[in-house]
Amino acid sequence: MADGRDSKQNVSAGGSATTPQFVHLRVHSAFSLLEGALPIKKIIGKAVSDEQPAIGIADTNNLFAALEFSLKCMEDGIQPLIGCQLAIDMEDEVEGEKRGHAQHLAKLPAIVLIAASDEGYAHLVNLVSRAYLDGQGNQSVRISMSWLREVGADGLIALTGASGGPVDMAMKSGHMAQAETRARALAELFGDRLYVELQRHGKYDRRHEGRIIDLAYKLDLPLVATNEPFFPSPAEFEAHDALMAVAHNAMVSDDSRFRLTPDHYLKSRKDMAKLFADLPEALDNTIEVAKRCTFVLKTRAPILPRFTGASDDPAEAERAETAELRRQALEGLEERIAKLGISAGYTETDYRERLDFELGVIEKMKFPGYFLIVADFIKWAKLQDIPVGPGRGSGAGSLVAYALTITDVDPLRFSLLFERFLNPDRVSMPDFDIDFCQDRREEVIRYVQRKYGREQVAQIITFGSLQARAALRDVGRVLEMPYGQVDKICKLVPNNPANPTTLAKAIEEEPRFQEEVDKEPVIGRLLDIAQKIEGLYRHASTHAAGIVIGDRPLSQLVPMYRDPRSDMPVTQFNMKWVEQAGLVKFDFLGLKTLTVLKVAVDFLKKRDITVALEALPLDDQKTYEMLSKGDTVGVFQVESAGMRKALIGMRPDCIEDIIALVALYRPGPMENIPVYNARKHGEEEIESIHPKIDYLLKETQGVIVYQEQVMQIAQVLSGYSLGEADLLRRAMGKKIKAEMDMQRARFVTGSVANGVSKPQSDLIFDLLAKFANYGFNKSHAAAYAIVSYQTAYLKAHYPVEFLAASMTLDMSNTDKINDFRQDAMRLGIEVIPPSVQTSFRPFETGDNRIYYSLSAIKGVGEAAVDHIVAVRGDEPFASLEDFCLRIDPKLLNRRVFESLICAGAFDCFGFDRAELVGGLDRILGFAQIAQANKVSGQSDMFGAGAATGPEKISLPAYAPWLASEKLHREFQVLGFYLSAHPLDTYNELLAKIRVQTFADFSASVKKGATAGRLAGTVTSKQERKTRTGNKMGIVAFSDSTGQFEAVLFSEALAQYRDLLEAGKSLVITVQAEERPEGIGMRIQTLQSLEERSLQMQKALRVYVRDSGPLRSIAAHLNTRGDGLVSFVVIKENGQREIEVELNEKYRITQEIAAALRTAPGVIDVELV
Repeated sequence: MADGRDSKQNVSAGGSATTPQFVHLRVHSAFSLLEGALPIKKIIGKAVSDEQPAIGIADTNNLFAALEFSLKCMEDGIQPLIGCQLAIDMEDEVEGEKRGHAQHLAKLPAIVLIAASDEGYAHLVNLVSRAYLDGQGNQSVRISMSWLREVGADGLIALTGASGGPVDMAMKSGHMAQAETRARALAELFGDRLYVELQRHGKYDRRHEGRIIDLAYKLDLPLVATNEPFFPSPAEFEAHDALMAVAHNAMVSDDSRFRLTPDHYLKSRKDMAKLFADLPEALDNTIEVAKRCTFVLKTRAPILPRFTGASDDPAEAERAETAELRRQALEGLEERIAKLGISAGYTETDYRERLDFELGVIEKMKFPGYFLIVADFIKWAKLQDIPVGPGRGSGAGSLVAYALTITDVDPLRFSLLFERFLNPDRVSMPDFDIDFCQDRREEVIRYVQRKYGREQVAQIITFGSLQARAALRDVGRVLEMPYGQVDKICKLVPNNPANPTTLAKAIEEEPRFQEEVDKEPVIGRLLDIAQKIEGLYRHASTHAAGIVIGDRPLSQLVPMYRDPRSDMPVTQFNMKWVEQAGLVKFDFLGLKTLTVLKVAVDFLKKRDITVALEALPLDDQKTYEMLSKGDTVGVFQVESAGMRKALIGMRPDCIEDIIALVALYRPGPMENIPVYNARKHGEEEIESIHPKIDYLLKETQGVIVYQEQVMQIAQVLSGYSLGEADLLRRAMGKKIKAEMDMQRARFVTGSVANGVSKPQSDLIFDLLAKFANYGFNKSHAAAYAIVSYQTAYLKAHYPVEFLAASMTLDMSNTDKINDFRQDAMRLGIEVIPPSVQTSFRPFETGDNRIYYSLSAIKGVGEAAVDHIVAVRGDEPFASLEDFCLRIDPKLLNRRVFESLICAGAFDCFGFDRAELVGGLDRILGFAQIAQANKVSGQSDMFGAGAATGPEKISLPAYAPWLASEKLHREFQVLGFYLSAHPLDTYNELLAKIRVQTFADFSASVKKGATAGRLAGTVTSKQERKTRTGNKMGIVAFSDSTGQFEAVLFSEALAQYRDLLEAGKSLVITVQAEERPEGIGMRIQTLQSLEERSLQMQKALRVYVRDSGPLRSIAAHLNTRGDGLVSFVVIKENGQREIEVELNEKYRITQEIAAALRTAPGVIDVELV
């Protein structure tokens, strides 16, 4: 990976005759996280414009940029110098401090190590990797002198680190002898490759510099002049200073914080020559260092471990892998055919010929090992009963993958193309993306680590950059601007994480930025600084799915890193550069749907029902009938409102319809869904593009849907091989004119030779170019359509188990749980509220019922739930006291108890929820005494010899909560109303005033309605400013059919603001329209349902058996009004005995009537 001749030639040839020579040796790139503000492109651009023959980076404690920097330097004819600034423990005690203590570690000096050769780079990678990986816990990243001696310093050039280095720091502290000792120790290691570093930033200490020079001369060590740049020019100093404040969590105004100087910019050769005019030798030595560096980091061919074992003979190892792959593929295909048969229209010979062709390509491209490695960990996962997806991406087009059980999609059955995955005309690594059950994905990764060695398996680093909003917030904070002021500016930037808007673009498109700057000049400073730091890297983390596997310890191939949040090593090169360094990426993705399927199948096993997902019939009528109705809540890929609408129009009756819909439902191709549907149902004739290719498009109703169809058309009409056709498809996607012109000529010539006219050939080429741009990968669509079908099949045949599994896997998403609950109710499935008697951690299934999960209650952790389930065992709790006797109150604290009570989980014990919450002190005290007795070995509180104490919990008297209060608290812990709904109280009233449910109104809007009257209970309200500066409100409501939102603007917001409190039930009139994301509603009027009820209710009649309930009734009749109240005593035979009307008049509402109906001794309540 080195080319010394080129590098020396570059260095000696650089510069002009009149400009003094100088080379930067230690630039901090943007990969010095929250320190460097110099992107690689800017560093190299400066070197080119300043005619610098070479340039070096030395990021703080990392080599993140090494390969990218090296390759991009070479593209521009610049010699790259790969270095690193590393903290170092000199392992000599500092006076008054002990080594290893925090005070000592915080003051560690740093040196710069530069790779002069391949050997030096290997040592540097070893040291940097070890600094992260060698068990230093939370201590700072560092190397040590003993490590340097152990690893060796051959091939490394060392700079003493200037003012932050070990020699300077000792000298500045007055430890002159120690400074000399350290210099000698470093010289002993590096010999004449140690340079005493001099820097002149700002008002540097000339006396100190003189002492350093004297020491260098005394020890015969060469001097070298360096500049330590962190930002491009002095104009960026203010922005960089703010970045440093962000990094150190300090304020810009804090004079005590660490600062750099305006001189820490990327200086020119001329600047440096002027700065060090008195020490030309120090300048000359920068050239000397560059000339000594013969190392250039280059790309590598892919490296994989040998699957069949180590072999000294690479050719023999390759032959062994080839033989093993062929054996496994042939045996696997036989097993597939024996178990599942062959697809209609094909013979076993067709399968074997396709397998042989694919194996030949794989062997020629030298990828047998890759297939074997992937097949191995997938087979292991399946043996451990870990769900694996049927396929993902173009890999589903491989019959070898199907035979090896890497995929479960028969590529012949679905006309999938191997060349779309692995093109014999374009050598590139195959790339299987594998979906695993999200809960057990980690187990598969651990298996791979065990098989190949922990040092040979790693995750891949990613870098999080400062996007516009984050930059504004960070800068605003360190400038000590008010949060509200910064938040207002941030909200002017469009929030689109998938395609972030730059601050410059946002300012250009939004005039209110300038308005804010005109009002408040500090906003201008905020915007200026934020733009300068936007895009810089803020932190490092790990790729969500990528894993690399090497044939040796990875630190011998790439520098390694450790994410503090994981114990697994991470490569210091990101996904793009780690592959160029020769490592092969394997994607281990977690797919929740696979876990849902597994949980549902496990529920069915409890009923002795076995479902083999991979062998489901793909022509199940009940499944397609359900899909055709748009009944797809929880069904993978087709759950959205738009998908449901498309399904209803399509009325699918075969798996090919689902595959087409997965491919078509995207911006662009969506416009063909109505065409597809109309042609499928004979409402529109299929237009023939050309008779020779009609059979290729028959499956998709004459519409080009898939990339594979583009390839097949080129093959049939123009004689392309499928490999060549894949290159054509790629060229069409890139739209490079020269390449397109060449391909057009080739395509048209071939088509004409095949009997197609030239004008028609040109027309077909243009049509293919259009569809190639957004055509979908059929292999991926087929694989995901199968997963979609599997979920639909389970829902159609086993809705209880499917919905319980779906709720379990979306436990933290209350909106989704409510959607599933509503769907269950629609299907006639009872959802049993949470109870400490019947609930578990997951949602559980029963006879046409689903038992609500205790873990889905907010504030109740999994440890508490597991404890309740464990102590309950097979014996239900006899009483509240029994519950308290069994549990450990350390695991069930006050918050857990209160959440369980408000969710209704203690309703089984017969107490009112208000009583339980009011008596929590007594309940917890009882449980604590019981636990103390257990610990002390005393008998249980009901047995003989029990410790003194109460045998019953005496709860204080509390008035029952009104229905609204009870449901509001329930909503707080569940995220929706479960046991009832606040609107239930007003059912009679809502019927009288003809209110629609949200579900019914949505259906009406889809049919053209634009206005309606709804009722809803407020769950939340937000206020924002519109683009014109006016206020608007966004109000979330709940009704018996689900959650919905509506907006209201300035005047309406001011008029109705007091009504918009969480928990209030309102009747609203709205204007509405259908939008792609759902129904948009604007509120016209609002009225409190309670007030509306008061207007209509004039009298209340309460039916009782005797006078016993009168006291509890009186608790509810505590507000004077204009309503009459009477009591009717009913005899046992049902005859009225007496009716008594109260003298006073009271406030009467639906809610009070509902509360009275639940009072002890009340037979019924009538509103008249």
